[in-house]
Amino acid sequence: MPHLGLVALIVREYDEAIDFYVHKLGFDLVEDTARPDGSRWVVVRPPGARETALLLARAADPRQESRIGDQTGGRVGLFLNTDDFARDHTRMSAAGVRFVEEPRHEAYGSVAVFEDLYGNRWDLIQPAG
Repeated sequence: MPHLGLVALIVREYDEAIDFYVHKLGFDLVEDTARPDGSRWVVVRPPGARETALLLARAADPRQESRIGDQTGGRVGLFLNTDDFARDHTRMSAAGVRFVEEPRHEAYGSVAVFEDLYGNRWDLIQPAG
């Protein structure tokens, strides 16, 4: 069955993005390979994830640079599922992740919006049931 393999996220610099996603969010660094053009192929994903990962893609020109932190027009565009909302919210807060709202409990699950180092909005969510 086809599946979503990678989602590209435009970043300012590879190492600062790796630091945030690996050390603050707790993602695994899957690959960091230099390419002949001076760019790098950098892939991160949550521990245990098997199919979908993030490709951290350094902006290549001013147009791409203008989209850093605003790839979804200011709305939540990425959703990080968890099986223990309280654990991960506490761990991420302690690591310096900026939550822009208090956790809330909805019919669909527990959720709080956070921003990555560039301002892209994410939901940390534990689905109900």
